[in-house]
Amino acid sequence: MDPSGSFFFIMTYITATTSQTELSAINRMLASVGVAPVTSIETESINRADGSTEIVQTNPDVAIAVNTLTEVSREVQSEGWVFNKEYNVKVTPNSNNKLVISELETSLGNVIIQIDLNQDVVANKNRNSIVKNGKLYDKTKQSYEWTDTTVYVDVMYQYNWIDLPVSIQDYIVAKAAAMYSQRVVGDANQYQILQQKAAECRIYALNYDCEQGDYTFFGHPAGQNYYNSYQPFHTLQR
Repeated sequence: MDPSGSFFFIMTYITATTSQTELSAINRMLASVGVAPVTSIETESINRADGSTEIVQTNPDVAIAVNTLTEVSREVQSEGWVFNKEYNVKVTPNSNNKLVISELETSLGNVIIQIDLNQDVVANKNRNSIVKNGKLYDKTKQSYEWTDTTVYVDVMYQYNWIDLPVSIQDYIVAKAAAMYSQRVVGDANQYQILQQKAAECRIYALNYDCEQGDYTFFGHPAGQNYYNSYQPFHTLQR
């Protein structure tokens, strides 16, 4: 095929594996469908009728690519990986004995995708929690109030692009490129090729997750072994 065609760009795209900025990720997505790269992710401010200001992309193709990358990044991170899940995190209720998610995000330094009580802590046994109205809600007591001085929780974070592991970046870009192709181009053959690449990148991402997690098949209780027991259903559910 002509080197200027989409297949050439796809092959260029799938060989890139270095850590990147969001601009680089967007350009890889654009290249995968044969669109020329951009030098910046341009935005402009628009004053809305209600007095608020909205930041919008000036390039329609880039706007779709940025929105797709953001959507897929959150979707992939929401699966829960070793890099964005922390266990037994100490959080403190505010002066009103509430655990407000926005306040926890500020104190913990990251956007929270999911938060739940750590069940290895004795005080949390037979207790269940959910996020409700922007606060952690105790379903067992049917209350937003937490009288504990310290609450131990498990947290799943959504990280900024630059903080993502390379293999996760590659998987997100590959998956986003396939979605972008489907939305913008609609070429079935191109979409199939990009889908295959996304599946390949997912394998590398799962391999990273298993190696970085130091898993073992031996289910030692928490705190009694340096390794986390490998739980196959965590992989299968993906």
